[in-house]
Order: sequence, then structure tokens, then C-alpha cells
Amino acid sequence: MDLKPIRVFLAVVDVESFSGAADMLGLAPASVTRIIAQLEADLGAQLLVRTTRKVGLTRMGASLAARFRPIVDAFDEIVDETIRAEKPDQGHLRITAPVSFGLQIVPEVIAGFRLAYPQVSLDLHFTDTLVDVIAENCDLAIRVSDAPKDQTTIWRKLCEVPRKAVASPAFRARLGPLASPADLKPEWMLSYSASNEAELWEFSKSGITRTRRAGRHLISNNGDFLLALVRNGEGIAALPDFIVAQSLEEGALVEVLPEWTVRPLWLSLAYPPYVQLPPLVNLFAEHFEAVVLASEGGQKIG
Repeated sequence: MDLKPIRVFLAVVDVESFSGAADMLGLAPASVTRIIAQLEADLGAQLLVRTTRKVGLTRMGASLAARFRPIVDAFDEIVDETIRAEKPDQGHLRITAPVSFGLQIVPEVIAGFRLAYPQVSLDLHFTDTLVDVIAENCDLAIRVSDAPKDQTTIWRKLCEVPRKAVASPAFRARLGPLASPADLKPEWMLSYSASNEAELWEFSKSGITRTRRAGRHLISNNGDFLLALVRNGEGIAALPDFIVAQSLEEGALVEVLPEWTVRPLWLSLAYPPYVQLPPLVNLFAEHFEAVVLASEGGQKIG
């Protein structure tokens, strides 16, 4: 049997209407009626019950709909995988990225990718929430975060993202001498966190590691917001270099404890647990890595 009558049948089941199915499939209502009638004749069973208000299923129709649907879905998946394997430069990608990184770094990546692969459509979603790529149906997530603890996704670490503890010159001047992280008071420290937990800062120097818990008086999951507060003299924040570099160069910020190194974050790509990475997803991942790590030692985020 041809799959078309089955698709038409399932469309009628979904919208409970012959005319609605016709609109969805781009067919004339009379064609839908004729196709369903022929399908019922071929099977020798009535599948649908027509009323003035809607279309319902007979017991046989309900049984066949439940058995037909996974077959059609599997068929479509096989066809889609075959097309994407043969034409990895065509299709659709849904991508998520953090807001600050997305606004500063991702536009250049997307511009180059669209120029190279104009047949690919992109859906970009920016959020500072750690997105569940499976629940949100994302093909790929760009993440700037601590080392991942999530075991349900595939992670690909690209590089480390350097960070600095920074403050405005006026705020730093009020603090007096600072010799080690132990001299930092929690009420000075603004937390970057996607949860309601205060951030733990880890510093290292000459093989020595020291940690300090930030205060709970202000917690935010957006680096640009914390940057604005710090520039305004509200405290100290440990932020990625790509966020603070310009402010440091302008003199609007100074580094706190410059002889100590703040533990870097990871720039990673996260995927659903694919058995094999889809060619289109891999194509974007390789392009992303090539642009962001533009030259050896010349990372755009460091």
C-alpha cells in the first residue's frame, strides 16, 4: 500500500476534521474524502465516524491509527537521516547559547556559517539557564560553565575560558591591601550562579589553591548585568575575560588579586545522546570550533 492514504488518515485523526486535514496537507477536501473512502474500501473496514461536529474513530480505526503512526514516524526518520547523510549542508538546526557569549561571539560564527551553508536554517535561543537539550529539543547547546556534571548529554570541551576578579577603581581603593583570597569578605563578592547558591571562587598561585564563598546578598545568572554593577562600584565579580577585557582596557575596572589566577570555566558543546552525531550538527560544531579558536593561541574568548 502507498503511505499517502495512511498519512491522510492520520492527519484526519489528529485534527478530527476532513477539511482541517485538507488544509494541513494542502489538498482539496474532496480529495481527502475520496482517499479515506478508498482506504476503507481497500481494508474492508470502516475507520472513521463522521458527525456534524467532528470526525471520530471506530474501534478498528483506533487500532490501526495506533499501529500505523510508529511505522510512518520510523519511515520519515529513515528518509530524513538518509537525506542528511547525503546532504549534510541542508536542513534545520536549533541551537542554544548563553546571553553574553551569544551576543559577543556567536554572531560572527553564524554569519560565516550562513555564508558557507545558505541552505541550512537556524533557530538560535539565548538563555543563561542551563537548558535541558533533550527536553527543549535542541540539536546543540553552547555552554560556558564549570566542568559538566550532567551524564545524560554528550559534552565536547573546546577550550578553557579565563576569568578575572574585578572591581571599579574606586571600590578597590576602599578595600585597602589584599594579600590573599582569605582577605576577601563575602559581602564584597557578587555571585554568578544559575541557582540560588552563592558562587565558590577558586584561586591558585604557585601550586597553592585557595577557595572563598561569595556572599548571598546578590546572585545573578547574567555576566553583563554583574559587569554593570561592578563598573558602578557595587562590589567584586569573577567574570570571563571576554566580558571584562574592554572595561579593563578602558580603566573602568581593575583586577583584584592579580597575582592569583581564578579557576577558568569551560567552553563546551553539549548534544543529546546521539548514537552517532548527525552530519549537520557535526558540520556546525566544526565550524564553531574553527571560528572561536581562530588561530593557535589566538582564542577569541581569552
